[in-house]
Amino acid sequence: METIALVFLDVLVIIGVSRLIGIGFRFIGQPLVIGEIVAGVMLGPSFLGLISPQASAWLFPITVVPLLNVLAQAGLIFFMFLIGLDLNPKHLKGQGDLALLVSHVSIIVPFSLGIILSIFLYPLLSSGEVNFTAFTLFMGVAMSITAFPVLARIITEKNLQNTSLGSLALTCAAVDDITAWCLLAVAIAVVNTNSMIAAIPTILFAAIYVCLMLTVARTLLQKLDAHYERTKKLSQSALALIYMGVLGSALITELIGIHLIFGAFLFGVIMPKNEDLMREISLKTEEFVLIFLLPIFFVYSGLRTQIGLLNSLELWLISGLILLVAIAGKYLGTYAAARAFNIPKREASTLGWLMNTRGLTELIVLNIGLNLKVISPLLFTMLVIMALVTTFMASPILDFIYKKGTVKLVKF
Repeated sequence: METIALVFLDVLVIIGVSRLIGIGFRFIGQPLVIGEIVAGVMLGPSFLGLISPQASAWLFPITVVPLLNVLAQAGLIFFMFLIGLDLNPKHLKGQGDLALLVSHVSIIVPFSLGIILSIFLYPLLSSGEVNFTAFTLFMGVAMSITAFPVLARIITEKNLQNTSLGSLALTCAAVDDITAWCLLAVAIAVVNTNSMIAAIPTILFAAIYVCLMLTVARTLLQKLDAHYERTKKLSQSALALIYMGVLGSALITELIGIHLIFGAFLFGVIMPKNEDLMREISLKTEEFVLIFLLPIFFVYSGLRTQIGLLNSLELWLISGLILLVAIAGKYLGTYAAARAFNIPKREASTLGWLMNTRGLTELIVLNIGLNLKVISPLLFTMLVIMALVTTFMASPILDFIYKKGTVKLVKF
């Protein structure tokens, strides 16, 4: 079969399997996206490649994988744009100090534990092509991520969106996202230049670009907002300009040396926060990205996840240690900060479990790390397992804490 035809066949299989398993996971009380991530792993060497190597080799030959990667990267770019679009400064009103403290402590504690864990993991599981500083920065980020989109979906499905707890969790996750992406940008700059000192020009260029986007570009985009207010319609030409802005911003950050996703995310952040405009952009963009492009990214990640590499008790114990550090760091940091603001114990504990949700955002970070050869395929697999477990456990733990399935409105 010709390569192009095989790519279309792969996409057909990917969408079908992802949707089917996603619906199955929703049936057991998990977000659809968790099932889609699991579907990606199942189509890779950890399941399909294990039970039928011939079928796996025929369906995903080496000539097809780079083409799937292009589609996956396109999905990531527009997904990051949507995340940035959803971040609204008004969410900080009334609880800004609380959200800033909780979110930053919930990053500092797991980030610090990740650095300590790196001392043990670096000689065992690094790719061997990266220096210790870059490895520790990356591990710190990997331990401290919270997946804002997955968390938002869990909060909605558990009827938490109208509670103080749900609002605080979303705000903390949003602040977490911004901080974590900044840290990851620094880590990527260090990897690309091979030292912290050499990374300074890259970081300075990135800072200048961010300032330009927050001032000049944001001012220009206000004209789009004014046009929309007059016409009450988002034309195809206006949407084309927005998409060009997303791709252009992504390209600039890639050329700077801090990865495509940062430019796309930043463009979403600076978009006018006109609710009607945001809703229309999301409606025109979200479904195609979530249904068509993101499942391809999950399968691309799944093709790189090789659970068979964990072929000894020692490796499984190391994987368990990574999971323990990730959960404890995020939970304890969040819980302690919340209690410092006199948030009730049950709500503080719930917040700690919610902030442990890593999901898709973690996969983005891990794929960047593997592409840059910061981590080895073995460590990549361990961290994918950690991302799945920490996301999967959120819903059942919430159901256990709130046995009726709905959280009472608690003011704090």
